[in-house]
Amino acid sequence: MKTYHSDNAPKAIGPYCQVIQAGSFYFLSGQTPIDPATGKLVEGGVEEQARQVFKNIDQVLQAAGLEPSHVVKSTVFLSSMDHFQAMNAAYAEFYGDHKPARSAFAVKTLPLNCDVEIETIAYKEEE
Repeated sequence: MKTYHSDNAPKAIGPYCQVIQAGSFYFLSGQTPIDPATGKLVEGGVEEQARQVFKNIDQVLQAAGLEPSHVVKSTVFLSSMDHFQAMNAAYAEFYGDHKPARSAFAVKTLPLNCDVEIETIAYKEEE
């Protein structure tokens, strides 16, 4: 197994890595809407938060030599299912024509009381 880190994504706020590779699979820890430049949650609503989450995911993917097209599964955690449509707009914007498998759940509380967190699994054939 191998781990990767991006200084352009938020630092882990616990004892975990941003991404770990196991064979051809890459498991990205949940990304929250933290702006890595400030270390704070981005301002705005769920759509702005989701866009920041995808910026963070993109930076972590790049650190591992991956692109959004390598993503095979996303798990979305929302503070309320009322936020689904706003998150979905940012999700569609990020992935375009690529359609990874996805689950979405409402949970009681997310880190720093944000409204969206997304964990990701990617796949890339070993070279």
